[in-house]
Amino acid sequence: MKKNIRTILVGVFGFLVVSELALRVCLGFCDALLYQSSDNYEYVLQPNQKRKRFGAHLLVNSFSQRSEEPDSTKVKILGLGDSVLFGGSWIDHDSLATTLFSKETGMQMLNISCGSWGPNNCAAYLKEKGDFGAQAMVLVCSSHDAVDKMTFVPVVGIWQGYPKEQYKFAVCEALNRYLIPYSKELLHTKEYADPDVKVVKNAKEKGVIKKSSYFVSGFDELKQIADSLEIPMYIYLHAEQREVEARQFVETGQQIMHWADSAKVTLIDGLKEGENMDLYHDVIHFNNKGQRHLANVLEKYVKLY
Repeated sequence: MKKNIRTILVGVFGFLVVSELALRVCLGFCDALLYQSSDNYEYVLQPNQKRKRFGAHLLVNSFSQRSEEPDSTKVKILGLGDSVLFGGSWIDHDSLATTLFSKETGMQMLNISCGSWGPNNCAAYLKEKGDFGAQAMVLVCSSHDAVDKMTFVPVVGIWQGYPKEQYKFAVCEALNRYLIPYSKELLHTKEYADPDVKVVKNAKEKGVIKKSSYFVSGFDELKQIADSLEIPMYIYLHAEQREVEARQFVETGQQIMHWADSAKVTLIDGLKEGENMDLYHDVIHFNNKGQRHLANVLEKYVKLY
């Protein structure tokens, strides 16, 4: 009996050790992107990070951007947005639209973005950090961003998607951050784990994605920043999958289009530029092919000389 118990314990220990090593080496567990809270724009990536996660190399510069350090020898573009531009942990640094744009144009597009950020977050970030001497501004947004106000509800170190420190054990991270939350989601006892997917889901349920009585101030704030710098502002309006299926934007997306027209801001219509289901990782985010598509479109429009 004791021998059987000893054998079982040795087997369990061996399984845990192998699992721990496999999760760390193969999937990059205990090497997640880390976040910090902000009194001005809710939260942001912790600066100066180099990670390898799910096979993707992730880079964060000293300004909490998913970019190389700002290069004073290059023309810089402010790339602003939420997790669509951010890319997620599954997108390698070299596959990001901003990285591709920078390599192929000779300009540098800074990736100033975070999951579930809206225009208000982006404007607040620029007011704190400055304009980096940029010659143009590009906002990548979706229909729900028309009503995406900052709430300052604490998320860093609370929501699984916004860790402030690494797990000590990869097995614990796999259980707490993925297996348990997603099993609850499948049983409909937990909301979507991804923040931007959750924003879209909640907005659809409340009807705000179809009709809204308010429009966030961040669009005007970004336009004021661009005007003060005397640089052009572009908006890339990214479609969610249901908009791709319908081949038209919902009402809040149309509000963004009307705002851009009245503000004399160049709006790039993602649907007209060929967004299709093959470009998506989920209901809203681009996969590698989608990031490549976004880079191609931005290269076509953002030409300063």
